[in-house]
Amino acid sequence: MKALHTLTLAIAAAMLAPAALAAAPAAKGGVNGEKVYAANCASCHAAGVLGAPKAGDKAAWAPRVKQGKEMLYTHGLQGFKMMPPKGGNPGLKDDEVKAAIDFMIKT
Repeated sequence: MKALHTLTLAIAAAMLAPAALAAAPAAKGGVNGEKVYAANCASCHAAGVLGAPKAGDKAAWAPRVKQGKEMLYTHGLQGFKMMPPKGGNPGLKDDEVKAAIDFMIKT
């Protein structure tokens, strides 16, 4: 009986795991900024490589946010200082870059 209970729990956990592991909800337009960030931006913005503001570092992002989101988007899309346009991935769509930026400043 105990084995059946354990098996039932294991099956239930396996069925629920994908939902529990799902990433953050998608932003407007169905783009998931967290996924875009993880795949394209985290290599620099997680560690602050070459002065990149770390995702979620409110103090580092504050002066940038004061310039306005449109300026942040422009920097992300066109490149700024050591950051290449679209973080070096020209295949990213503009709304994907914007969603990643939104994720980094809100995290």
